[in-house]
Amino acid sequence: MALTNYDRDLLQACLSGDAQAWQEFVDRFLGLVVHVVNHTAATRNIVITPESRDDLVAEVFLAYVDKDFAVLRRFRAKSSLATYLTVVARRTITRKLSQLRVSHTSIEDSLLNPTSSDEGLSKEHLEDLESSMRLLSDNEAAVVRMFHLEGKTYSEISLRIGVPENSIGPMLSRAREKMKSRV
Repeated sequence: MALTNYDRDLLQACLSGDAQAWQEFVDRFLGLVVHVVNHTAATRNIVITPESRDDLVAEVFLAYVDKDFAVLRRFRAKSSLATYLTVVARRTITRKLSQLRVSHTSIEDSLLNPTSSDEGLSKEHLEDLESSMRLLSDNEAAVVRMFHLEGKTYSEISLRIGVPENSIGPMLSRAREKMKSRV
């Protein structure tokens, strides 16, 4: 779908500093951003609270306005504005979720319950994690590392290790069970 005249005019008005246009922009694309937040979290098997969802939505809109609307200024109209905003939103959310996942406080919290605390892994917990991961096959350990610590999607993991995408979920489940038995 191509860029509509309405979206082109709305974008230009926002970039020129029209506050009413910005409010219209937010109203127009808020539902899209909320959907992208929910979908991105769901594809990563992360349950988010309404408060977390609101924070992630705010992060996306901050990304849109950061550095004098730099993201919006880079839009080249080679797709619809909604498509472009979706890509930016997904990248912003993925980056934020990855930061939160890496900063969980224990093996159980970071690997088995990724929606709890966000205080940071201590050296002791990292050692426990590495010890637990020794119980796993090379592929299982790689999948756990990429999904839980690097925030990769099933698709990205599949491409990287060369196994079908629909095998990633079951592999993660088996790995978690092995690691639970050690913890």
